[in-house]
Order: sequence, then structure tokens, then C-alpha cells
Amino acid sequence: MIGLISATAAGAAARDRLASAWPDRTRVYDGPVGESVRAAFAECDRLVCFLATGAVVRLLAPLLGDKAADPGVVCVDEGGRFAVSLLGGHGGGANELAREVGALLGAEPVVTTATDAVGLPGLDTLGLPYEGAVAAVSRALLDGEPVALDAEVAWPLPPLPFSARGEYTVRLTDRAVAPGEREVLLRPPTLVIGVGASRGAPAEEVVGLVEEALREAGLSARSVAELATVDAKSGEPGVVAAAERLGVPLVTYSAEELAAVEVPNPSEAPLAAVGTPSVAEAAALLRGGELLVPKRKSERADGQPAMATCAVVRRPGRGRLAVVGLGPGARDLLTPRAAAELRRASVLVGLDQYVDQIRDLLRPGTRVLESGLGAEEERARTAVAEARAGHAVALIGSGDAGVYAMASPALAEASDDIDVVGVPGVTAALAAGAILGAPLGHDHVSISLSDLHTPWEVIERRVRAAAESDLVVTFYNPRSRGRDWQLPKALAILAGHREPRTPVGVVRNASRPDGSSRVTTLGALDPATVDMMTVVTVGNTATRNIAGRMVTPRGYRWQGAGEEAR
Repeated sequence: MIGLISATAAGAAARDRLASAWPDRTRVYDGPVGESVRAAFAECDRLVCFLATGAVVRLLAPLLGDKAADPGVVCVDEGGRFAVSLLGGHGGGANELAREVGALLGAEPVVTTATDAVGLPGLDTLGLPYEGAVAAVSRALLDGEPVALDAEVAWPLPPLPFSARGEYTVRLTDRAVAPGEREVLLRPPTLVIGVGASRGAPAEEVVGLVEEALREAGLSARSVAELATVDAKSGEPGVVAAAERLGVPLVTYSAEELAAVEVPNPSEAPLAAVGTPSVAEAAALLRGGELLVPKRKSERADGQPAMATCAVVRRPGRGRLAVVGLGPGARDLLTPRAAAELRRASVLVGLDQYVDQIRDLLRPGTRVLESGLGAEEERARTAVAEARAGHAVALIGSGDAGVYAMASPALAEASDDIDVVGVPGVTAALAAGAILGAPLGHDHVSISLSDLHTPWEVIERRVRAAAESDLVVTFYNPRSRGRDWQLPKALAILAGHREPRTPVGVVRNASRPDGSSRVTTLGALDPATVDMMTVVTVGNTATRNIAGRMVTPRGYRWQGAGEEAR
């Protein structure tokens, strides 16, 4: 919860804007400012104070405890010009909150954390539990001193300037080890614990068994990703308690799913009870991995039969592939989500000219794999291979990555051994449409006229179908030096179903500084004025040129009635 505190009418107005935008995330504290700050500090994980930074410093000073536990605090000035990350920039989430507040209120986020200032991800912001000398190792990274990465388990990380060896170390491990004097331990969630329990198994017995299994195997509870069991045990108190104690989700599978998993230690007892010869081992192994702790039973002090079993599996770290649409080229049409994925990636794969557009957004240490035109399939294979090697990869394309871009070849190469994230972008058709007016106001279709990958016979059939269906048509890849006859042919097909006065929009380099646009007609368009950087939008029989803009009516009845009345 985010506590909101203000002292003046101007501050209250900005406060109320946040409260309205984030009704489920915020709580307004009224009354004397000092009391409000103290109450919010105790009850919330983050605060936004619409007060002077000096005043907030004085109010917070007596309340400060441990930086790992104190809430993050953001200050916004009376004029709403700046959102200052004052306290808990990383651990308390104040840096990100300052950016969110700034975006909502139109204020400039002020972040002074050293790693953020130079574009390095903080070791305490990677989303992994951490231990050790975070400040010392971060300072070494900032000062350019060699810091080694010791990855005992594979896990995708954002770009960091690691060296082959150094006096400082960042260790990725799920083992229960203590950090060295100049070392940071990162705990990736690699461990899955399968649990079985008899009805009424005491919570202490299940929890004790899980903790003992981890301890004896030398594994860290901070690397446990989930507890897994059979559906029939989803409400068993002891199993639920074990998940709560570890702070991880409880995942359940059907008996049929578990029965299909090969395990080293099947048993007749669970088969008779819940319909599968294994619960603990099968639940842990169902999604793959290495069995570190085979099924073991709890031991009871009263000598009665064990009521709980568990097994521990280490799942391999999964690489991550983000397929990112960069939009039509203008920086303000690059989505915040796309920018965040670019900063997250340790490997960037893309066409060289697209890489140049966003190179300044990459973090230091990002490995860039760029290539020229015509290497789409090679880039797709490269991106998938890098993800399979355990990296966080961004594969970029213009517009929307799923529209005539890199998503389809990449996903054709990818299998379920990597995580894939699609990041939408503003397509050329949409960017051009916004410039032209509202040509896509009713049903429309996009067709690429490039026959490099699609036979012309197929393209022609689709153009004819669009023409006969009276759809607005946007042509991608309309004309190049080596392909100068396809656009005239496509326009001729449309002309068989539409009047010569049908509006046509021609937009080149939509949204870019050297962009241009014009509205002409189907009869007047000269295909020789079109190139590969151009999008051509042909209206349907209802599209009109109104004040120099293309408008395709939505087809509401009241619009038709109005036209008849006129």
C-alpha cells in the first residue's frame, strides 16, 4: 500500500490525482502531517509526501531503522515539478515509484542512486533474494573494478559488466552457503518441493520434513520456487502451512498428470489413496529437472507411521526471449514496456538500422548481435539459441513485432524450453492511419505486396478478396527497385470494384522527422512515387476525403440517417 500525505491545497490536489488513478494501491492520510507520516511509515510499504524534502527528512529521521525494512519514500514539490526518490530507492521501491508518479503527474523523476545514474541495474533490484556485501560489490561495479560472476546455476540476468575473475564476486546459487567478505549471493528460484501427506497430517510434521530435507541437502530455502502436490491435497492444512512458511505458491496437479511421470520410487499407498503411484516425486518432477532429494518420509517421535513425504528437484534456469516492437520510429511512440524490455535484456538481436534507433536505451554491457537486411531467419535462430543458453534476450523489429516482423519466425523456432514474452508496438498501418485521419474506422485488412516469401498468386487472391469484400486495404512493402509491377497490379484489382475518386493515403516514414504524407485518389495515384518506406492505404466505397483527411464511417445508423437528411 502507498500512503499519501499532503499539507496544502496544491499538494492535496496532486495527492487526490494519485488516489483516483490508483484507488486499490493508495491510502490517503489526513490530519496533522507529523502524525500522518508516522502512521503511514508504520502501515505502508511506500509513501508519497507532497511536502518539502527538508520537512520530510526531519519527520522521518526518528523513524528510520533498517534499510531493508523501511518503506520507500518519494517527495513531490508543491509545484508538481519533481518526484524525488528520497528513501529506499531500491529496496523500498522508491526509484520506480518516482518514475510512476512522474509519469502520472507530469513531474520529472529525480533518482540519485549511483547505479541508476549510470544505467546499471542494482544487485538488489533483480527480483532475486540476495545476501552479502551489496554496497561493496555495487561500488566495485561502478568503479570499474573486476567483478566475477560465479553462476552455479543458470539464470537470465540483465546486463552487468562482469569479468572472468576478480576480487569481488556475484554468485548465483541455490546452495545454503554464507557469502564471503566481498561477495553477493543471488538466490534464483530453482527448487521445487514435491509434498505428499496423509489426511490430517500435522502441519509441524510436514513443515519439519521440508526444512530438514533442505538442510540435509545443503539447499537454501530462499531458492524454493513452489511446493507441488496432487489436487486432492490442495487444502491439506500441513501442506498449506509448509507453503505459507516458505512464502511460496502451492501448485497442484491432477492424479492423471502425476501418474504419467516416471519416478524412481513409486508406491502402492498413494495409488490406492489418490490414484497415482507417486505424489512427492512426481509433483516435483512433472515439469522437468534434476532430482536432488528422492522421496523421503517424515519421522515421528511416537513411532507411528509417517504422515508426510517430500522430494526436491532443481529445475534448470529458463532463458527469456522478449520479442519487442519498436513502433514506427518516433521515440515517443516506443512504448514504456518496450523500453523496459530493452533495459532488461543482456543480449539484443536485431537489424542494424533498428539497433541504431535504440542503442542509447541499452544498459552498459548489453551484448548486441546485429545484421543487415535479408537475415530475418538467421536473427530469429540466433535469438532463440541465446535464450536457450540461459540469457535474457530482446529480439527487436519495427512497428509491432507480430505484424510482418520478427515474432512469427522466432516463435516458429522456439519450443517450450524458454520463456517467450511478446511486447506490442505501434504498427505502420496505425501510425499512417493517425496521420491520414481515420481511414481504418471500419473493417480493414493489411496485405504485404512482397513476394519474397509469399507467391504472387496467393497475394493476388487476397487482394481480390479484399476488393470484393469492400475492405479498406493497407499495403505494406508496396514497391521496390526490383519489384515495381506488384503495386500497379494490386491497384488495378481494387479499381475493378471502386470508383477512381476513392481516397488513397500515401505515408512515407510515418512519425519520423523526414516523414511525408498526402491524400490522393485511386485514379490519380502514381505508383512510381511509392517505395519500401511507404504505406499505402486505399479506402473502401464509403471512405471520404473530408477537409483533406481520409475518413471511413463506422456505419452507425444515425450517420446514415444524417447523410440522407442532407
